Formats: sequence, structure tokens, C-alpha cells
Amino acid sequence: MKKTQKSETVSDLSQRFGRASMALVSEYKGMTAAESTELRSRLRAVRGELRVAKNTLVRRAIRDTKFAGLDSQLGGPVGLILSFEDPIAVAKTVTSFKEAGDKFKLRGGVLDGRPLTREEIQELANMPPKEVVMGQLLGLLQAPASRLVRLLNEPGSALARVIDAIGKKNAGTAAS
Repeated sequence: MKKTQKSETVSDLSQRFGRASMALVSEYKGMTAAESTELRSRLRAVRGELRVAKNTLVRRAIRDTKFAGLDSQLGGPVGLILSFEDPIAVAKTVTSFKEAGDKFKLRGGVLDGRPLTREEIQELANMPPKEVVMGQLLGLLQAPASRLVRLLNEPGSALARVIDAIGKKNAGTAAS
């Protein structure tokens, strides 16, 4: 690889790391081209991507970035999985990729500058989708307002029930 190609690769990787919210390091020994293509298409569907580059070039690209923690996980043939939007969706996609079997393994990663282990990536994948979390948060935010409205309506409702009961009682005595 020529020096200009190397600098272009480092520049491209640096730009991608600048946009990414999460980066994972994986081993992909023995994966077929079809399996690799399948993983890439699944990752594209959730705004992620799989990149393969020389470890020395990746080390240059992550130097002095929030992804510097990946350095210790590099070595041998590795694939970089980058998430540009929803890290949970990418983690779910990667951990659910069972077609490759033992040929595809996660080593670890970094999420917003914080190193992740394999177990933490699995926990991230087990989280509910973003839409569900947003719905739960909205429910929590609306709960106090709903309780306040019920509390304010209760005296009027109680008065209406008392008047209704008196009306039924008077209708029952008038019929007798």
C-alpha cells in the first residue's frame, strides 16, 4: 500500500470515527464472503457499518479520540463495527448474527468514550428499543399531570355522585 493510500485510509477512518457514537472490534476469521455481505447489509439497515483496515492505520485514526480505548483490542485480523445513530440497534444486530457461528466474535468496543466488554455489549443488546424507552419516559413524565387532573376532578365527581344518590332516593320515596 502506498503512502498516499495509507494517509487517505487514515483520513477516511478518522472522519468515520468522528461521526460514530460507538465502535466495536470483532474477529472474523473464516467468514465467507456471503456471511460478510449479510452482516454488512444488516448493519447498513441500522445505520452501522463493518470496516476492515490494518491495525496500524486504525491506531493512527483513533489516536487522541474518544475511541483510543480500542487500541488494546486491536491485533490480528479484526473488523471495526461503527454505529452512526442507534448503538442499541447495532449491538442487537451484531449479537444476533448467529450465521457465522464461531467465525465471528466480539472482542469489545467503546461507547461515547467508555470502553465496553463483550458482556456489556450483550447487556446493551438486551435493552429495549429506543422507541420503547422513549414511550416509557413519556409515560413517567405524564403520570404526575394525570394524577393532578384526577385530584382536581375528584371533588366535583363526589358532589355529582351525592346528588345522584339523593335524586335516586327521592325518586324511590316518591314512588312508594
